[in-house]
Amino acid sequence: MQSPQTLMADIDLGLYVTELIGMGVNGVTGDYSRGASGFLIAGGVLAQPVAEITIAGHLLDMYATLRAANDLDRRTGIDAPTVRLEGMTIAGN
Repeated sequence: MQSPQTLMADIDLGLYVTELIGMGVNGVTGDYSRGASGFLIAGGVLAQPVAEITIAGHLLDMYATLRAANDLDRRTGIDAPTVRLEGMTIAGN
């Protein structure tokens, strides 16, 4: 596993999601769509904050590209490491 910084290092343009809004998983079709906010990734580093963004994809595609970082810190029952997903659709201003 790699650090979050290493996972981001080769991303020219992407989104670092820090908050997800609403429910948007269709358990029958596997379609995924959620509101999100976070930071723009530009040139492999975090840039300006973004909000009111929609991210979408398909669960099978998301699971196929999932890569976890080594930053899992077990404190509560809802802990999770930073993960990288590729090929998702991002929409917003």
